[in-house]
Amino acid sequence: MKSADPAGAGLHCGVLGDPIAHSLSPVLHRAGYDALGLGFSYDAVRVPAGGLADFVGSLGPDWRGLSVTAPLKREALQFADAVSDRASLAGGANTLVRTDGGWAADNTDLPGAVAALRERYDGPITAATILGAGATAASTGLALAQLGAHTIRLLARDPGRARETAAALARHPGLEVDVIALDGGAMIGEVVVSTVPAAAQTDLLVASASDAAVVFEVVYDPWPTPLAAAARARGQALVSGLDLLAHQAALQFAMFTGHIGPLDAMRAAGESALEER
Repeated sequence: MKSADPAGAGLHCGVLGDPIAHSLSPVLHRAGYDALGLGFSYDAVRVPAGGLADFVGSLGPDWRGLSVTAPLKREALQFADAVSDRASLAGGANTLVRTDGGWAADNTDLPGAVAALRERYDGPITAATILGAGATAASTGLALAQLGAHTIRLLARDPGRARETAAALARHPGLEVDVIALDGGAMIGEVVVSTVPAAAQTDLLVASASDAAVVFEVVYDPWPTPLAAAARARGQALVSGLDLLAHQAALQFAMFTGHIGPLDAMRAAGESALEER
């Protein structure tokens, strides 16, 4: 039962990015507050590239935590007063938490991806292919390396812009990384991760993923994407973008509020919201 004077009343959190209207983060975090009877608020705020420092600098002390999405994840890393080891390794942060010393950056995409993958697939992972080469590709690639992958292939729409992600992955000891054009490379490994928009998922690209044991589709809107629909029809293990969002959001929730994030309630709220779209 919720208390009459809920903990956290008057405290604020939010998600920043551009675009941001599609984000399910407010739905998940608010569901968590409701489940635990907390009085925090959580909103989505459009902050364009280059605007993170000014926006966060304008926030009062009642702001406790920020989820950070594209195109601000690498910007958040540069802005923060303290950076976690995993955010530094990934080369991007999706989480900013207010501390006594300022704002601390972390990356819950990495452990969130590990948890989401293992929830749906318990087989071996020795190699993997990632479609796309942005900050999310770096986090999921490092998650795959933690789970045993020793080779990762990045299929990038613009291989020349994949340098930062390839460099982040290469910092993991013993991990081999290669970069190939999205429309010209063969897929390898037990896992195919897609971080590219549904519109970029051509019939050829979808067919090329047919040999993977598991497909990890980080996009959750629109759902299902062509890749996700094909994986489901083929009987491949399927990890959804909502799985990733829920796991990483539950970790953020704990950092922001000091309470364990209610994963099931948060994910259920996300599923309901997607059904209504």
